[in-house]
Formats: sequence, C-alpha cells, structure tokens
Amino acid sequence: MAARLRRKIFVKAVLGAALFVPVFLIAGWLAFVPFSKEPGYRFVNSWGTRGADAGQFNDPTGLAISGKEVFVADARNGRIQVFDLGGRFLRVFGGPGKGPGELGRPMNLTISANELYVPEYFNDRIQVFDLQGSSKRIIGRAGSGPGEFNAPGGVAVGRDGTLYVADFYNHRVQRLKADGSFIQQWGKTGTAGIAAGSFGYPTDVALGPGGGLFVADGYNDRVQAFNSNGKFTHKWGGPFASNIYGPFNGWFATVTGIITDNSGNVFVADFYNHRIQKFSADGTFLTSIGAKGSGPGQFMYPIAMALDGDGNLYVADFGNNRIQKWRQGK
Repeated sequence: MAARLRRKIFVKAVLGAALFVPVFLIAGWLAFVPFSKEPGYRFVNSWGTRGADAGQFNDPTGLAISGKEVFVADARNGRIQVFDLGGRFLRVFGGPGKGPGELGRPMNLTISANELYVPEYFNDRIQVFDLQGSSKRIIGRAGSGPGEFNAPGGVAVGRDGTLYVADFYNHRVQRLKADGSFIQQWGKTGTAGIAAGSFGYPTDVALGPGGGLFVADGYNDRVQAFNSNGKFTHKWGGPFASNIYGPFNGWFATVTGIITDNSGNVFVADFYNHRIQKFSADGTFLTSIGAKGSGPGQFMYPIAMALDGDGNLYVADFGNNRIQKWRQGK
C-alpha cells in the first residue's frame, strides 16, 4: 500500500514538473521577448562601396541630416562626406590629422543650430563645423578630468547649447556648457559598472523632445534613460538590463548609436545583431529593422542612424561600407 502511494506521488511530481517547465519557459519568453507593436520598415536604396574616392567609405561611423543633406562620418578616411537624400555626392571636407579642420576617426554626428558636432575618437575632442565644412571651434582635450575626453563617441546638444558627451573609455557621460565648461557627469570616471547610472563603454547619447537623456550603454548591451533633471528613470535591454546580451527582440549585442524622433521614439543600433531596433520612450519594443548580410536591406554591423523630415531612416552600414535608406510601411 505504501509503495503504491509513493509511486502515485512520484508520478504526480513528474507530471507536475513536466507541465511546470514549459509553462515557466513560455512565461519567461513572454516576459523577456516582446512582439512587434507597429509596422516594420522597408528598404529604399543604398549607396557607397569601400574606398577613398568621392562617394566611397572606409568605415562609415556617423550620420546627421540637415534639410535635404546627409552628412556621413567617413572614419578611416578622416573626413565628412555630404550627399543629398537620394545618395548623390555633394561635397567633402576634413582630412586625417590633429589640426583644426582635420579629423581623427570621426564618430556619431549631431547637427544643432546649423552647426555640425563631430566627436573625434582618436583626437579626444569635439570639433564643431559650419555646414559648409569650415572648422569653427574645438571643445575638450585628452584626459579624465572635467571637460576632458578619452575617445568620445557621441554628442547631443540641448536647445540652450548644453552638450552631453558619451566619454567611451572614461565610462561616463558628461554634461557641459556650450563653451565646454563642465557642469556634471553620470558614471564613475574610469570605472565600468552595471548598476543604474553606471556605464560600460558608452557609445552615444540622444535627447528626447522633452529634454530626457538616452544613453547607448555600449558594452553593457542596454539603454539607460534620465529625465530632464538628470535623474535616472529606467533602462532596458535583455533580462533586467543587466549586461545580458542576446539576439531576441528588445535585447542587444553591443549598442553603438541612438537617436530619437519627434514623437520620442528611440532607435538603437544593435551592432553585433546586425539590426536597428525601435522603442517607445519607456523602452517598449516596437519593431526591428534589417538582418545580417550584404544584400539590399541587410546589414553588417550597423553603427549609426539619422532621420529626415519625412521620417525616413538612414543607417551607416559599417561592415558593408555603405549608407542605407529605409521607409516605414510595407
């Protein structure tokens, strides 16, 4: 009798476990892998090949748009190239070097008040140009002190000219006055971390329409958000946004660029997953764009993005040495 009872208990336990495990896995999947909530984007066209001639690239790393002109950071060629919205070459400026007007690996670009802000990874500074390509001023220098940089990767500019800079190797984001004077920072200088407000090689920053700050927390595989007063509000990317990378919706494998649209949505360059992901401002996953490859509508290490006035998305396709243009809808 006792033996039969034990067998029944054992069978019930096995059956219970057999039911619990798939339910647990499904619940976990639903909790951490969201579904798309809006229409996707379709490929329009692309331009560029590897090289040093006009219209060619050697590691495109940044994009910015002003009106009907697309500015591209052509990193290893040490220059900025300018195109129309269809990809027709217009002009070029810069060249490798450390002097005014010269560039050392330009990265994610930003345009504000008809000025182009260029973070220079090798020169540890932000250089500001007018839109025709004349150097106007240089902000910062190499170092780990206030207002100094160690491989800046991205910059955002507030309406009052305040600068927000992703200071890559210093593991921090700095807030500076328009003249480069230090105001405050997020993150501990020189120390990577995964706690809220700490960073692991931040690569880019963006401001939302309401003044909120979004940080591409590069090697932590996540996005962190701060309100207009600089207070941490939320983070996303993988389970608990705690440096767990993966290929699923809402997860990242190194984030390298971040931009926002007029509605506050956030676009993130998901470098090693070969795609762009789009989120609402609260981190809700909306859709994924692209897949790995070298064909039309495919990416090899997308690194940066920009939006034109019609909402079309432009992507610096780093590994394929080209720029791609996408439009929302089927």
